[in-house]
Amino acid sequence: MAASRNETVRHLVANAPISRDVVKRFVAGESTADAVEVVRNLGLPVTLDYLGEDTTDKAQAEKTVQAYLELLDALHAAGLAQDAEVSVKLSAVGQALDESLALTNASRICAAAEQCGTTVTLDMEDHTTTDSTLRILHELRRTWPWVGAVLQSYLHRTLDDCKQLAGPGSRVRLVKGAYAEPPEVAIQDPHEVDLNYVRCLNVLLAGEGYPMFATHDPRLIEIIGERARWYDKTEFEYQMLYGVRTEEQRRLGARVYVPYGEQWYGYLMRRLAERPANVTFFLRSLASSS
Repeated sequence: MAASRNETVRHLVANAPISRDVVKRFVAGESTADAVEVVRNLGLPVTLDYLGEDTTDKAQAEKTVQAYLELLDALHAAGLAQDAEVSVKLSAVGQALDESLALTNASRICAAAEQCGTTVTLDMEDHTTTDSTLRILHELRRTWPWVGAVLQSYLHRTLDDCKQLAGPGSRVRLVKGAYAEPPEVAIQDPHEVDLNYVRCLNVLLAGEGYPMFATHDPRLIEIIGERARWYDKTEFEYQMLYGVRTEEQRRLGARVYVPYGEQWYGYLMRRLAERPANVTFFLRSLASSS
């Protein structure tokens, strides 16, 4: 996490020939054109995230909105919008400044997505924003009922949230969760997080909505397939991060979470900080690229 704020380390990572290739594996690039080119070449459905969060400046929030509007227009022009939705962090569009500002900005992105024939999913962040995010989701769904939600299985509350959001037309992405959260609000044992993920996926598969299961865990992927057959549920999807288990992505026909933008360095460092296994994975990638 300290490295994520160190410009010297950023320069080294960005410019070292080996690490630069690895960065390209996990981040689509800095520009709209970079992102569109990756979408065109992947040949899989995607959800695109313009990197940035925790915005405390209205101008930066507006820059993020404009980036999404430009992206949606570019996807539509390229004939890629149908299978390329966007993921939006509300903290990047002004949530910390004013909840109503975040709602207004998210509404602008949703309206543009509707015009382009695609959808929006609201990323979930740390637990202090969960209630606000779900309130904004509720308001957005009054006009755009297809707006997707993200729920994190490591939060104690998530099973109840799944029950609330598993209704007709609802789109829910289930993730394990990666923020450092206190025991009062989050399960600490990784095995228990997995068990709660299974409890939640059962609720979503039994419901009338459209579940989206974001995981790279082979055992959970197997369980999802088994439980989907049990519930006779055919309308659901797997989601995986850009650059991670690419062969499995193709096998599953997964939707790929594609991050891009100038703030790629912080994203990459946070991914490494989230779980020790990510550091090992990154180092192995460096070795295989050399």
